[in-house]
Amino acid sequence: MERVLSMFERADPFSTWWPTIAALLVGLVITVRTIMSGQRCPNDNQIKEQIVVVTGGNSGMGFEIAKALAARGGRIILACRNLTAGERAAAIIKRELGCRTPLDPNDSSSANPAERYFVEVRQLDLCSLSSVQQFAAQLMSEFERIDVLVNNAGMVFGNTQVPTGDGFEQHLQVNYLAPLLLTQLLLPHLERSEQGRIIFTSAHAHQAAKMDFDDPLNVGSWAVKFHARDAFAHSKLALVLATRWLAKELTGTTVTVNCCTPGLVRGTRHLRHSPLMSAFCVKVITYPWMWLFMKNAYEGAQTAIRLATDPQLKQVSGEYFNDCEIAASSEAGQDKELAKKLYMQSIKTLKRITKLSVDKEACTMAKTLPLPQPQLPQPGN
Repeated sequence: MERVLSMFERADPFSTWWPTIAALLVGLVITVRTIMSGQRCPNDNQIKEQIVVVTGGNSGMGFEIAKALAARGGRIILACRNLTAGERAAAIIKRELGCRTPLDPNDSSSANPAERYFVEVRQLDLCSLSSVQQFAAQLMSEFERIDVLVNNAGMVFGNTQVPTGDGFEQHLQVNYLAPLLLTQLLLPHLERSEQGRIIFTSAHAHQAAKMDFDDPLNVGSWAVKFHARDAFAHSKLALVLATRWLAKELTGTTVTVNCCTPGLVRGTRHLRHSPLMSAFCVKVITYPWMWLFMKNAYEGAQTAIRLATDPQLKQVSGEYFNDCEIAASSEAGQDKELAKKLYMQSIKTLKRITKLSVDKEACTMAKTLPLPQPQLPQPGN
């Protein structure tokens, strides 16, 4: 033991380059990770009693957006395809926020702080336009207004050869057409808000997208032309363009619409069909690089959180955001004529399949019908 101690005493860390090299590598990794994690939402503004709808709020970025906005006082509606997963997410959000809420001994209502947070779940399947209609009707029957609509849910690496039940390529409907329909249906309630906000989640991939001016929805040619990556990029470009034109349509109203890219995000269900997740050995090899160069869900949610809360953006509409700041989209994403052509064809297509308004009778029936009560799984199942 004395010999070992004497070795440490005589050790000179500056007699070799290894400690310096290790320190430089650690510093480089920390620097890269800090840069790639992006900017945090630059405010902590409260949105007390504002009604916020977050699609895909049961996991990933949607979960982080919902939790952050609930912590700021918002009344959150998680729009999820899986009710059980949604109920579980709502319970986690209320439990985590409740644990951070200090108890006030003089306030009897603080006995269970988790009850202060309004987080509820409603079913929404973007693969079905009729589900979108039913969801909108139920929401409009329950609430007098909607303050923020976060169109977060989406898909990537889907099967482009299998269309949805409505006859559209899956990425096109889930990422673009269904959110656009939901937005149109909820517009009357958004206009009742003092300052309604619509947020679409696009992606960096839109920069690689191609769009035919004569067939911007690719309803006639997608099956033979589109790989899953191309279909995803096309749907995200469509969101950027629709945001631009919808902002013009909403000029003079109290509603703004913007879109944002979360950046490259890991830890979400979007990557479950990715080639990177195809085998265990591939996961092991790629995960360190994903950790280094990709954001986690919390970091990816920051731009949407700012768009939903920052009063400085009250008059900002029709913009594309990256890392919480206005950014330049692709050249195609700034094409006004293409934006108009896409938007008009989208509205025409949706009108052919479904109404762009909520049936008042359906709203009345939704008020009288009992809401479905999803069953949580029993422990051990």
